[in-house]
Amino acid sequence: MVLNYIWTAFFLIAFIAALLKLLLAGDVNVFSNIIRAAFDASANGFTIALGLTGVLSLWMGVMKIGEQGGATRLLSRLLAPLFRRLFPELPPDSPAHGAIALNLAANMLGLDNAATPAGLKAMQEMQALNPDKSRASNAQIMLLVLNTSGLTLVPVSIMVYRAACGAANPADVFLPILLATYFSTLVGLVAVSLYQRVNLLHPVVLAYLGGATLLVAAALCYFSGATRDTVETVSSLSSGLILFLLIVAFILAGIRRRVNVYDAFIDGAKEGFAIAVKIIPYLVAILVAIAVFRAAGCMEIIENALAHLCDRAGWSADVIPALPAALMKPLSGSGARGLMIDVMNTHGADSFAGRLASIFQGATDTTFYIIAVYFGSVNIKRVRHAIPCGLLADLAGILAAIFIAYLFFA
Repeated sequence: MVLNYIWTAFFLIAFIAALLKLLLAGDVNVFSNIIRAAFDASANGFTIALGLTGVLSLWMGVMKIGEQGGATRLLSRLLAPLFRRLFPELPPDSPAHGAIALNLAANMLGLDNAATPAGLKAMQEMQALNPDKSRASNAQIMLLVLNTSGLTLVPVSIMVYRAACGAANPADVFLPILLATYFSTLVGLVAVSLYQRVNLLHPVVLAYLGGATLLVAAALCYFSGATRDTVETVSSLSSGLILFLLIVAFILAGIRRRVNVYDAFIDGAKEGFAIAVKIIPYLVAILVAIAVFRAAGCMEIIENALAHLCDRAGWSADVIPALPAALMKPLSGSGARGLMIDVMNTHGADSFAGRLASIFQGATDTTFYIIAVYFGSVNIKRVRHAIPCGLLADLAGILAAIFIAYLFFA
């Protein structure tokens, strides 16, 4: 529903802006330029989607091996002690614990198809214990904010789109995204814990969060004191090494469980191909809307306004081209993805703006969409503090993305 309003608004605002350019500036070519931009964007959307088929098939095949090899279940067991402390109102034997761990573990691995059913199952289990069926419980809000903060270890889709847009090293944003999404998740977790008075000082919680925070702090300290060449070298090496080790680990896990890894890969690759074909209409729709919006001059007005505000505040304007993608992300994942692709096509996938837009895309998830799906599945009407906590996590992810992008790519 949100995307419907956004998509319609793009066209209506573009029409008004183009009409004003015709009447006030005498630009008689404005409407022909808009139609040409729409045709070009539709062809570009199909080309990008076609280029996605190979890379998406590859990663979906690898993820299917990991899924059948037990990688998701392993992460579930590793994270279970932490989740029991973050959801204190749930009974220790509640089946919701397993679904929660599976949901978040699948999100971390980028297994969206496994994450959503597990999340909905967890919501149903928690709803059964919820005394007020129309009001979100603390446990439900905690799960929702952890999902909206977007903690993902392997941002497969972003790397796929960067490859399709011609990035020299599509994985160069892997480490920056991991750092940015960590801060988003940490801020969301702290915000919900303060609302719900969850004890984050419990030794188990401190062991998980403290260890992760120390690793992130060490990484930031190292990169902040390193030269640009060192940052690029280490980032490229670590991104490639971690991702390849992940592939090898998934294959070894599959072999250990006697999974036919080749057949599993083929099954996953078929799903990836089907997904790539399925997203063509959605990708074309959003890219055409953005192209029309840009051709009418609306994007230029927004960027100039943001640049003026940054200039008044004494901030650098380098982030301006990528900011629309950040502002769109809480509202629409498809819209933000389209804006990310538009930034990479306009400024280059390896430009600072192109990389920053990619980090924005991976730093958080689509807050309002997740609220609608997860709470709507159990008829929750009163969302309580879910929205402010989710948006606070989004803001933290955006600010962290800007800082980290300057650290790595400025």
